Amino acid sequence: MKATLLSKENNEAKFRIEITPEEFENAVVAVYKKEKDKFQIDGFRKGKAPRSIIEAHYGEGVFYEDAVNNLFSLQYPLAIDELDLQVIDYPRTEFGQIKKGEPLEVTVTVAVYPEFEVTGYTGVEIEKVSAEVTDEDVDQEIADMAKRNSRMVEVDRPAKEGDTVLIDYEGWVGDEQFEGGTAERQPLKLGSDTFIPGFEDQLIGAVKDEERDVKVTFPEEYHAENLAGKEAVFKCKVHEIKEQEMPEINDEFVKDISEFDTLDELKADTREKLEKSRQEKAETSMKNSVIEAVFNANEIDVPDPMVDQELDSMLNEFDQQLRAQGMDLNTYFKYIGKEPADFRTEMRDEAFKKTKTRMLVTWIADHEDFDVSDEEVSQELENMAQQYGLEKDKLVEIIGAENINMIRGDIKVRKAVDYMYDNAVIK
Repeated sequence: MKATLLSKENNEAKFRIEITPEEFENAVVAVYKKEKDKFQIDGFRKGKAPRSIIEAHYGEGVFYEDAVNNLFSLQYPLAIDELDLQVIDYPRTEFGQIKKGEPLEVTVTVAVYPEFEVTGYTGVEIEKVSAEVTDEDVDQEIADMAKRNSRMVEVDRPAKEGDTVLIDYEGWVGDEQFEGGTAERQPLKLGSDTFIPGFEDQLIGAVKDEERDVKVTFPEEYHAENLAGKEAVFKCKVHEIKEQEMPEINDEFVKDISEFDTLDELKADTREKLEKSRQEKAETSMKNSVIEAVFNANEIDVPDPMVDQELDSMLNEFDQQLRAQGMDLNTYFKYIGKEPADFRTEMRDEAFKKTKTRMLVTWIADHEDFDVSDEEVSQELENMAQQYGLEKDKLVEIIGAENINMIRGDIKVRKAVDYMYDNAVIK
């Protein structure tokens, strides 16, 4: 096999692969040996007919297509390696005429990773993001703890905003009860805006065992077309009214919900955790500011195939999130009345930004030649295993040993981001 680069411009390479007559003949023989059992020729037991007889019966090129495909699948990777090409899409091919005793030429055109340089990634000026924690922040965090440890108690008074009512309801449009508009003993927090606009407000003031008609108008963009924009009446009955009873925040409360004995100890621990969390968020925000500044300062050619691959990845990730919630993409798109193509159109700008950002940071990581040790990779795998609740060896098995270099690349990219941040000017 001989590979010759014909041109390389506009993020596209064109090259020729020359397959020798011997290589082609060997490939045809290999196909014949593999496929001969499929041919039944009179006078021969199945699979015993010589190649020449099969070719005479079915045509000289009966094995050519498979031979060419097998050769190309083997020699294409060798060719792009020999020519040092970083391809980013599937190749387009033109096969020359097959003539016995003569080389077979294959002309390949394929999109390749663009060549560019990144400038201005050190000394970037960014605004400092505050990580200050105030006494009010600490008090609010402890108040949230109290809220999470509150309990619902039934009250004997008219319902008010913030209460949770337990209701039956039937939905009617005119004289017809509509499908999906009925429930029994449905809890509803008044003021949560989880029901149709205006529904919850009309239950304020209701008392236990009261029956009340709630009149609403469905939004014009309501997902059920048969109800969109229509007036409806929900016949409701209130079974219970409950309010949230908050615990008193004192030392006894602290002992009940934590390993501490006093409120002061809990406040000190809460402050420490808030400071750590806010510092991490502030640093992440400032790193993002550096990346955005470098993004805006560098115009590079981002190939469409790479953006399409990012869109594929985003769509796949979204599908996995939906499946975790018991839904799939087809059901989701049907529910919102859109097609997958609409998603790709709407998300293309975000996919472009992600792709360009990754290209810029990867260039910096390669240009600065950061080292990633085996120990760092091992620690990263250990952290990932803990995150997913797996043994490290099991995680490696799932990832596949051949993909471990992707982990190494991720660490290298993080080092590039840290490098830009460490060399930024923070005002």
